[in-house]
Amino acid sequence: MTKKTTKEINLLALENQICFALYSTSLALTKTYKPLLEQLNLTYPQYLVMLVLWEQDDVLVKDIGNALFLDSGTLTPLLKRLEASGLLIRRRDEADERQVRIVLTQEGKQLRKAASTIPPKILCASGQTQERLVALRQQLSELRDQLHTEFNE
Repeated sequence: MTKKTTKEINLLALENQICFALYSTSLALTKTYKPLLEQLNLTYPQYLVMLVLWEQDDVLVKDIGNALFLDSGTLTPLLKRLEASGLLIRRRDEADERQVRIVLTQEGKQLRKAASTIPPKILCASGQTQERLVALRQQLSELRDQLHTEFNE
């Protein structure tokens, strides 16, 4: 009988699942954002939409969906609520009436300044250095892109 020199890894143990580590971290992060976003009257998904629009205003709905990996069935209700809040306007694209363009209102543009306080607060709450979080974000983006490539082939 041979002795095992390395500890066997239980591949089905919850603690060994990357999916659970990502899921539980995502829940914790979303919970951390919640009180900060409540001050802006935004939900976390609405905040993500606004981040896209603060980066580039006057974009097609499909471009927002591509940036956030959301389909139009998920995105349209978010956009309608943001429009009802006075933060953006949805309008038909002049070049292609089948497409919908999203444009920030003045109020939506001004909200950016208030939102600029959020990333430093999240950095502080994480207990990590900015460099470490940048590296982690890069690793997660690479993992996501690989999984998208594998899934779509």
